[in-house]
Amino acid sequence: MVSTYLWVLLIIFLLAMGYLSYISAKKTKTIEDFAISGANLGPYVLGLSFAATFFSAATFMGYPGYSYAWGYSNLWMFLGQFGGGALGIIVVGKVVRELNKSQKSLSLPDWLGDYYNSDFLRIGTGIIMLFNIFYIAAQFTAGAQIFSTMLDLSYHTGLIFIALIVMTYVFVGGSYADVYTDAVQAIIMAITGIVVFVSGIMIFGDGSITKAFTNITAKLASQDLNLVKVINTESGNYYAVSVIIAIFIIQFAFSSQPQLFNKVLSLKNPNDLRKMITTYMLTALLCLVVLFGGFYARAALPSIELADLALLEYVTWGMPAILAAVVGVVILAAALSTTDGIFVVISTVFSNDIYRKVLVKRGIVKADEEKSNRVALKISRWSVIVVGLIAYLIVLNPPKFMADLMWIGIAGVSSGTMGPLLYAVFTRKKASPRAAEISMVLGLLSYLIIYFGGFERSLMAAGAWATLVGIAIMWILATILKKPVMEKDQDVSKIF
Repeated sequence: MVSTYLWVLLIIFLLAMGYLSYISAKKTKTIEDFAISGANLGPYVLGLSFAATFFSAATFMGYPGYSYAWGYSNLWMFLGQFGGGALGIIVVGKVVRELNKSQKSLSLPDWLGDYYNSDFLRIGTGIIMLFNIFYIAAQFTAGAQIFSTMLDLSYHTGLIFIALIVMTYVFVGGSYADVYTDAVQAIIMAITGIVVFVSGIMIFGDGSITKAFTNITAKLASQDLNLVKVINTESGNYYAVSVIIAIFIIQFAFSSQPQLFNKVLSLKNPNDLRKMITTYMLTALLCLVVLFGGFYARAALPSIELADLALLEYVTWGMPAILAAVVGVVILAAALSTTDGIFVVISTVFSNDIYRKVLVKRGIVKADEEKSNRVALKISRWSVIVVGLIAYLIVLNPPKFMADLMWIGIAGVSSGTMGPLLYAVFTRKKASPRAAEISMVLGLLSYLIIYFGGFERSLMAAGAWATLVGIAIMWILATILKKPVMEKDQDVSKIF
């Protein structure tokens, strides 16, 4: 019965997304339209889009999977995502959007390259963006698991299906398709978060939240006392106070990930940023309570083999078939809402940051403005196909934790970009391009050494420590190396 409802809802959902993509395609005429919707969108739709992109399928499958595997210690993820993420966009968003009124940058690599006047930084940061192919792969595997679990399709059939869906509507509509579909997806994601949270109170406590969590806690403790501890030494993420601190650091950095960064650049009026952030925070709170579904699943179904399937198994077990099907579609929406944004960002790296801003600008490739824009748009769209195929190949075999795969991408990007970005935000000064370039290289290198060298078993913590290394190097070198003299430097102190 669940599969029947899911097929019906899935068809309705895809038709709605197809219509929005069609509308978006009519608006996508230039590379600026493809990358940042022409910087012409309002705060409420962008706030919803930011939330939908921030909360991917990891929120609806991976993070409940962490709750299922590690118990209450996963509430640190709830606090880190809500607090650290919100603080990050508040601190970074206003400055970068204000500066971009004159820079007219289209992406994070483009913004950093323009700010520091460095093509090496632009291209290097663009290459670092490719780490987010792992992020895309994580969303693909989430969609494939839904098709496999709830529609009785094979994992590989589901993987092909989800990949084709995402690549098609990003290929057609670019950033407009990304933002408009994300706004719709965010609303249904928030509603689903509430439904899942309330369901546990009804099932385990007959409507009493105190009774529900007393019963859930007792069930978890009877299985493993580590499941009810604040710090779970057996977990992969919450085994020490230092690692929990690192989670807040990396969540702060996460808010400046490129697929989120371009939402800020898309804002039509910089003065509307507060409205955008408020919309995001309210939506975030409603989405994040879905993490409790992992606790409910562990209490009710302690023998699930793959933790990422915990929420799907729980809603199939404990909810009416129609609601279980709705949750399945929402998780697909969560996967799509993040994946499309990352596709847009990575394709923009090739089309704008490398092709237009380096090859054409330096005369390596000869093209006038009209031709360069036309070619850039084509590069953007066909990059979607190439990146999608690579992501598909990465998850031909599903990972143990899809969220871990996602964090490979997030940590890699943050370690290489946050030093130059935060220096610009907090000092509002230009620094030597060499300082930013060295920070980028050594920040990324430190992440690879810390994690793959076995110095830290948490991907989030490894990314946080490497991000701090990159920031420290940026600040030190910015005071040592000679600063550039630029007549057109903007006095960003007036932003505040």
